[in-house]
Amino acid sequence: MSEDHLSRPSVQRVRDTLAAAGSKAQVVALPDSARTAQEAATALNAPVGAIVKSLVFLIDGRPVMALVAGDRRCDTAALPAALGLAGKVGRADADIVRKATGFAIGGVSPLAHPVPLPMVLDASLRRFDTVHAAAGHPHCVFATSVDELLALTGARESADIGIA
Repeated sequence: MSEDHLSRPSVQRVRDTLAAAGSKAQVVALPDSARTAQEAATALNAPVGAIVKSLVFLIDGRPVMALVAGDRRCDTAALPAALGLAGKVGRADADIVRKATGFAIGGVSPLAHPVPLPMVLDASLRRFDTVHAAAGHPHCVFATSVDELLALTGARESADIGIA
């Protein structure tokens, strides 16, 4: 079953992106769902805060992504400034998330999008040497460092977007 997950096109896009960037990060398939931060933490025996939530929002209709620690919420009031943008923030629905990222909710990876998204990373993720992000399927994740995640995604780092 896990090999089936790893062979999915969405997961392969993540694997290819990691390899093309020279990352040593490996996508792994989990026996249980990692659709939520808590599920991922349980499956990985990791702290919930070490799980990267890839959240898509709209700023004046433009999709953006916030990479937030699993034990935090995104401060949407701080999001535009953290991205160097201005405008009204709204949540993206499932169709917009899929169109903007190429992934379904529950498996949204912070990388391998069809078009790069403006992206900001919650600096509270630095509490962890290793963080875990979705890899294109609710059962697939990859482990990396915050520095590598910043390099892979081109995200800005902000201490303002993650609130407990």
